[in-house]
Amino acid sequence: MKKWLKRISVIGASLLAMVALAACGRSSSSNSPQLVKKGTLTVGLEGTYAPYSYRENGKLTGFEVDMARALAKKMGYKVKFVPTKWDSLIAGVGSHKFDMAINNIAMTPERQKAYLFSTPYIYSKTSLIMKKDNNDIKNVNDIKGKKIAAANGTANADNVKKFGGDNVSSPDFATAMSLIRQGRVQAAMNSKEAFLYYQRTNNADDLKEMTVPTSKIPSQKIGILMAKNNKGLKKKTDKALNELRKDGTLKRLSDKYFQENITEK
Repeated sequence: MKKWLKRISVIGASLLAMVALAACGRSSSSNSPQLVKKGTLTVGLEGTYAPYSYRENGKLTGFEVDMARALAKKMGYKVKFVPTKWDSLIAGVGSHKFDMAINNIAMTPERQKAYLFSTPYIYSKTSLIMKKDNNDIKNVNDIKGKKIAAANGTANADNVKKFGGDNVSSPDFATAMSLIRQGRVQAAMNSKEAFLYYQRTNNADDLKEMTVPTSKIPSQKIGILMAKNNKGLKKKTDKALNELRKDGTLKRLSDKYFQENITEK
């Protein structure tokens, strides 16, 4: 009987040790980056939002595409891009379709409750874009009661509603510009940097922008969005971003695509 009791005690101790080791293993793994595919950084983006991410001769390019490639290299990963429409982009991170979304995503309080963000890599100013002969909108308060284009679920759409505008959803930047030209909206609310690039590359002399003062809409902090439980990936991402800032990569890419440095406050 004593021998059996001794054996049971030994077996019980062994099981407890195994459980403890397993718990330690889970604890350490939770501090490691969780990736959809081992050794590869899977990045969700629209690919239709120049100059952040867009296609040139069929190939993805843009500020955020080049930044993601440099980021993955710093982190020791390959990179895979998954072009996704805006309305499915953030949900794709939550459903583990990709590891992160890099798509000029504003760090709003609501998003920060549900997701993790990297440190900001862009500080984006807000513009109202309209026809050149539009004299009805002289400041952001004038959008009250007017139809304004902004993609649903974005900080821009929230700001349209905040100032009393009637938001008309536009799935991408080019569509918003078409809505203005067709007279279906009186203006669009979007990134100043995106419009200046669009105007320069599309000869859009029929349109103008009015920069909203930061006292009305502060510069939006733009960060890389990740799943709430992926703290290991956030830590590694922040470290790599900091290195890209220190070695001048972020500034160089910003100067290339925006003709100014929008990566600093």
